[in-house]
Amino acid sequence: MSVPAPDLLSPALLSSALRLRAGFVDEYPFPSQFLDLGGHRYHYIDCGPTQSGPNPPGPNQPGPVLCVHGNPTWSFAWRHLVKDLSPARRVLAVDHLGCGFSDKPTSYPYDLAHHIDNLVRFIEALDLRNISLVVHDWGGAIGFGAAARLPDRFSRFVVCNTAAFRSRRIPFRIAVCRWPIVGTLALRGFNAFSLAAVTMATTRPGGLPPAVRAGYLAPYDSWDHRVAVNRFVKDIPMSPAHPSYQTLVEVENSLSHWADSPMLLAWGLKDWCFNVEFLAEWVRRFPNANTLTFEGAGHYLFEDAHPDLSHHVTGFLNRAEQPKT
Repeated sequence: MSVPAPDLLSPALLSSALRLRAGFVDEYPFPSQFLDLGGHRYHYIDCGPTQSGPNPPGPNQPGPVLCVHGNPTWSFAWRHLVKDLSPARRVLAVDHLGCGFSDKPTSYPYDLAHHIDNLVRFIEALDLRNISLVVHDWGGAIGFGAAARLPDRFSRFVVCNTAAFRSRRIPFRIAVCRWPIVGTLALRGFNAFSLAAVTMATTRPGGLPPAVRAGYLAPYDSWDHRVAVNRFVKDIPMSPAHPSYQTLVEVENSLSHWADSPMLLAWGLKDWCFNVEFLAEWVRRFPNANTLTFEGAGHYLFEDAHPDLSHHVTGFLNRAEQPKT
């Protein structure tokens, strides 16, 4: 299966993309596109109709679906949802700087504020409006952070095993990865976080299939290419002294703006990181949200619960886009 090349993908970048996709090209057949962010390439995929209804689409018209990943994943995690939704909708999935096929500068402030700023610049550059936001893991804080900055561009939300508010809970296996020297050596030297995730973030016996495992690991193949994986873990703000604490507070304070917006809470109940306590907090903040739980799914519910997740997300979007009477 060949990977189509959009006009803005040079032969050199296409060759690089094909090389990076070795072993999982059938899993991730989408054209690569890039946005320049201050000299850094921000990778994304953009599938399905580029225009649905009037421009800009009305509040009850099918607008674009924007998928925002966490750590240590990338847009590959959304491949099933992209394939399933894009026949009827425009679906985009980004790679944060340092992740996926985006550039991975070694000297860059990989913090929550910069990830939010990058997503905001992406939304404005592509002039996305009436967005259905789909988030997972770190994508919750980043995605809702962008929504707080551009509230008129967002309409509905799908929230999967994530947080966009403060918490004092951190699993020991994550806390260990934050230890100075030892944590960095494990994550950047031995790729411990990404390797662990392909077995520990799923409930599939034996972990993920070889092609899927290859897809998750491919972008993180060297010390330099794991810089953001390490920095994401270090950027979890556990106290007011942390540099990203105030940014997270601002994101948390903005959540009430979406109290009346259509929202689907989709949760893998066997997630040992973003467990049912986080789901309960989302329900407390958004009592009118639709709540969907998957008893047999872990943190990677898009692996464990596909195709049920796509089916329910499609139904939610169809209902949410119906004209209000």
